[in-house]
Amino acid sequence: MAFELPEHPAPDLPARWCVFDGAQLWLRGQSLPDAAPAGCALTAQRFLGVHEGRNLFMAELVGAPPADGEWLSLRPALMAMPASQVQAAARAAQLRQFFRSHRFCGHCAAPLAVSHDQLGRHCPSCGQVYYPRISPAMMVLVQRGRELLLARSPHFAPGVYSALAGFVEPGETLEECVHRETFEEVGVRIKNLRYAFSQSWPFPHSLMLAFIAEYEGGEIHPQEGEIEDARWFDIDTLPTLPTPISIARHLIEHACGQMRGNGAASA
Repeated sequence: MAFELPEHPAPDLPARWCVFDGAQLWLRGQSLPDAAPAGCALTAQRFLGVHEGRNLFMAELVGAPPADGEWLSLRPALMAMPASQVQAAARAAQLRQFFRSHRFCGHCAAPLAVSHDQLGRHCPSCGQVYYPRISPAMMVLVQRGRELLLARSPHFAPGVYSALAGFVEPGETLEECVHRETFEEVGVRIKNLRYAFSQSWPFPHSLMLAFIAEYEGGEIHPQEGEIEDARWFDIDTLPTLPTPISIARHLIEHACGQMRGNGAASA
């Protein structure tokens, strides 16, 4: 569900909270809580917008944690909570990272001030302006008949394969990035590139943009140090896939559904 970004919380809407303690996020019943922890001191409280018909707030815990609920690091928390809440937690985590890392000007080192829109920061000394960073990254799933090209990075969990991915370079278009990364990572050239969908991914501030492409040519040659293994998989005999909350899993399942629907599975 998309965010609404009014300047102030709506007085007639319930709340939802993202409360952090260091690297951990507080959940109750494996969900973001509807209220701040009772009897606990909080700091850095901020209104982040309206999501799923609720005013979304974030805060930092000070002192002893609440007796109820559970504290999880961000990735396990995202996997535990309902899928519809992941977007809310991602926004909170990315803005928290920005607020914590932009207290002083990177140009002149003067303390930054809050801008009129409450999210940006500006330097009263030299005039530099800062906004939350978003790092675009592409992901591409390459099709060949009824097969998908999947690869695994050395840091993946054992047996897990995923679509190809990489960050966009300065001066590069998304389309150029997809072609370049595909060739660099596996030595394959692609055609008929088409956009699928996107996902905000707070590690630390990525915007994942997913594409589907068709195989044009080339033999698989995994990029040393980046790709541990890459191979073609039939859509009915796929390996272990990434976590269901990831855009990679969504992309693979989306592509398989399309391929079965248009008869690729029987081609």
